[in-house]
Amino acid sequence: MNFELNEEQRLLAESVGRYLNDQYGFEARKQIVRSETGASDPVWKQLAEMGVMSIPFSEAAGGIGGGAVDMMSAMQAIGSALVVEPVLATVLAARLIDKAGSEGQKSDVLSGVIDGSHKLAFAHTEDGARYRLAQVSATATRSAGGWTLNGLKRVVIGAPLAQHIVVSARTAGKPGDASGISLFLVAAGAKGVAMSPYRTIDNQRGADVKFDAVQLSADALIGAEGAALPAIEEAVDFATALLCAEAVGAMQFANDTTLEYLKTRKQFGAPIGSFQALQHRMVEMFVSTEQARSMCFLACSKVDTSTDPKERARVVSAAKIKIADACRQISQESIQLHGGMGMTEEMKVSHTFRRLTMIAQQFGDADAHLERFAALDH
Repeated sequence: MNFELNEEQRLLAESVGRYLNDQYGFEARKQIVRSETGASDPVWKQLAEMGVMSIPFSEAAGGIGGGAVDMMSAMQAIGSALVVEPVLATVLAARLIDKAGSEGQKSDVLSGVIDGSHKLAFAHTEDGARYRLAQVSATATRSAGGWTLNGLKRVVIGAPLAQHIVVSARTAGKPGDASGISLFLVAAGAKGVAMSPYRTIDNQRGADVKFDAVQLSADALIGAEGAALPAIEEAVDFATALLCAEAVGAMQFANDTTLEYLKTRKQFGAPIGSFQALQHRMVEMFVSTEQARSMCFLACSKVDTSTDPKERARVVSAAKIKIADACRQISQESIQLHGGMGMTEEMKVSHTFRRLTMIAQQFGDADAHLERFAALDH
């Protein structure tokens, strides 16, 4: 497999990385996190202007028509900078519209995502689901001229910032059934939509969202009624591959800052990096990051090219297992090698620890993906 970026991918990576290094330093990020919204509209607009938000969407929708490999380098830069703007949440929801939505939905919503005027969220997780994508109990029933939506969705990342939410709901069957799940496009401010917003441990904005008799028009349905699960599985696999790329960027920062600390922190009159035991731990961190990088590239390539859902799912699960293990190892080692300093709010490495810990759980932890990998092997 060719691990070299082409010229366009390399230029995008350089421009995004340069912008974030110049304008999204740790102090600037802290100010954004402390703001009322917890995100920066100027940063969002700038990422869109650089093309980040147009990469994974079809040319027919106004995008570049790229894939996860094209977006991988930008996600690594986003991971290194610990960007809190809801890039991944918006891409996940927008991909569902791009792949299954009507032309009207694409023109109304995706154009805003691409030009940076729109943010989205995907409301899917429910109580007791434990990463099972078919475990949907929220309901949408037919009503005069449209649908009535009811249900409670948990940990909807980006919901407090979103103009629209893509919501999964059951139009037939019972929780756990593969068929009977539909998708709906819901305005975040619609009557009957109630959010309980909060800041997550890694400083992103999320919410539990309750839908109480929300009245939707007939054209709010995304794709075919009752047949949304395959699209959800594909979009979540795509987002998981991009999450792996974000993790690699965060791991690389953790490695770089830890190595720099080992070179400068002195004990017994010598840099602690001269101690062989710590050198061995640093090498293990480096090896884990490079293995994670390789698995990330494989996962991004597979979600772009595979026509077999089972093959795609196996590779994504294998990558997420490796990424989750590496997230745990590198986040914990970076803190330990920094000593007490690594636990302080003032050091970016402590925030990187939190983000890597959350990444290890998002879209399925190592145990969940081991189960999926084993099930797909038969």
